[in-house]
Amino acid sequence: MNKLSDLIIRYAILLILGLNGLFMIYFLISPITIYISFFALNIISDATLSGNSIFFRGIQINLIPACIAGSAYYLLLILNLTTPMDKKIRTKSLLFIIGLFFILNIFRIIVFSILFSNNYSYFDFAHESTWYIGSTILIMVIWFANVKIFKINHIPIYSDMRLIYKESESKKIKSKK
Repeated sequence: MNKLSDLIIRYAILLILGLNGLFMIYFLISPITIYISFFALNIISDATLSGNSIFFRGIQINLIPACIAGSAYYLLLILNLTTPMDKKIRTKSLLFIIGLFFILNIFRIIVFSILFSNNYSYFDFAHESTWYIGSTILIMVIWFANVKIFKINHIPIYSDMRLIYKESESKKIKSKK
């Protein structure tokens, strides 16, 4: 498959995902995140699960969509699909970025659940800082680690636009001959 066909397929997938991709991400990731968080907290102390709420050490922890972080998964997926790379590398890259973010997100939920249950005095500040700033930094670190590990030497969107420009320029030159 040539580079232009690959580009069209990748962006077609993005367009299709744009229709209800975020819904699908939450549909798939929410139950897994909730159950694994519950099982991990249940190992630490008796926990009970009811819907998207975990009762842990006498408190209720509601795992809302922001806790699941579906938008972060979506952004990582967009970064992956807007970057030219070999299919094997793309698959490994997707598994790495989604898997790593999933593990770190579960860890974050567990840590904040413990902090909240222990009445940590700076809980609100830590929780909001992590949400607003930490999540952005985390996505950047995961993406750049991905780039380094898989030796990705293309830039999302920009490399594709450059390819389109080069293709259009070469067609102009051929049509003038």
